[in-house]
Amino acid sequence: MRGILSRENIIRWAALLVLLALIALFTALNPAFLSQRNLARIAIAAAPAMMVALGVTFVIVMGSIDLSMEGAVSLAAVLFCLLFVKLGGALLPWGWLAVPVIVLFGAFYGMLTGLVHVRLKIPSFMASLAMGFVGTGAAVMITGGEIVRIGDSTFRMLLTWRILGYPLMVYVAIACIFIALFIQKHTVLGRNFYAIGGGEELAHASGVNVRAVRIAGFALAGAFYAIGAIFQVAKLGQAEAATGANFMFVSITSVVVGGVALWGGVGGVWNAVVGVLIVNVIANGMVVIGLPNFLQDGVLGVLVILAVVLATDRRAVAFVK
Repeated sequence: MRGILSRENIIRWAALLVLLALIALFTALNPAFLSQRNLARIAIAAAPAMMVALGVTFVIVMGSIDLSMEGAVSLAAVLFCLLFVKLGGALLPWGWLAVPVIVLFGAFYGMLTGLVHVRLKIPSFMASLAMGFVGTGAAVMITGGEIVRIGDSTFRMLLTWRILGYPLMVYVAIACIFIALFIQKHTVLGRNFYAIGGGEELAHASGVNVRAVRIAGFALAGAFYAIGAIFQVAKLGQAEAATGANFMFVSITSVVVGGVALWGGVGGVWNAVVGVLIVNVIANGMVVIGLPNFLQDGVLGVLVILAVVLATDRRAVAFVK
């Protein structure tokens, strides 16, 4: 029993324990919280944010930061809608081609962010923030501020077709989580992310091409942002320049709440998944218990801080920057 309750095990499972405690709290306040219909709502809301959080996790594990997700999601969503319509406006026979094209575009966009950061030697937070503005501006320019809609019922089946009460989108998101876990645990690239996050100079001395790995990390993040954009379009049936709004807060907050250290080398995909669920459970739970709208943002902030305190090992560093 003492081994099970060791400090290391408590830290390892802290985020999951926080998630379970929140579920228990909201269920006690309103049993409807645990209904399948409400759990499906949480899953639908979490799916696009989950993809964005998975992407940024790889960058944060390297010890960098990526703040380009709002612009990347907006631009990818707008381009996806336009390309989908150009290919006939239906998933079959040719609309499906928009999916791999936009995922590749997301990877390219992320690669550009990585190149700006690495080649121009600009801090990652500034390079990515600037690229986020570029993405949002490009989305406004392309759409002229208008909304681009997709009405294809086959594509919208990501949201409308349900298996065991949950939309197809949720199962695709789960598949993407396993892909991210595979990259993290079973590829050289995934191991190199942790090597760089644990110490760039040591990784370089060990033969890791730090520059190339950093660029690859941003490209991988961009691909996941594009998947999140496609999910968001499937959920809303439309895209505009503001489609990526709020993804920066949700993704970064979720990753940190889940236990991914901003200084790099600690945490991973599992932490991001739990963190996204924590943030979405809090947001949904406040609605279910009937908390007034004007209080929700403040309570969300307090609960997020509390979740970070409970779910992270703050004694791992002497000073938090």
